[in-house]
Amino acid sequence: MPASGVSAAAIAARLSDLGLPTRVEEHARSTSVEAEVPESLSAESWAEVLEAVAEADRFGLLATSQNGRTLWAVVRKAVPTTGDVGGPSHQR
Repeated sequence: MPASGVSAAAIAARLSDLGLPTRVEEHARSTSVEAEVPESLSAESWAEVLEAVAEADRFGLLATSQNGRTLWAVVRKAVPTTGDVGGPSHQR
């Protein structure tokens, strides 16, 4: 599992420990975590949730009247530091 997957899995585990159902998805350039956030989440739990997602590169909250509240976090995959970084047409 890439490092982004390990970080995302750790975030998901912390959110799950707080009772939030989570989903982890691998993408080409990142790994994402989503969690459904109940209306009844306490202020103390919110602080722990924010501490968990602070480990991500980006995070946010999507709130709609139809789907409730979904917390999301994205951990970027590492950019290659050596080799053919620019692709086949990249000249050094």
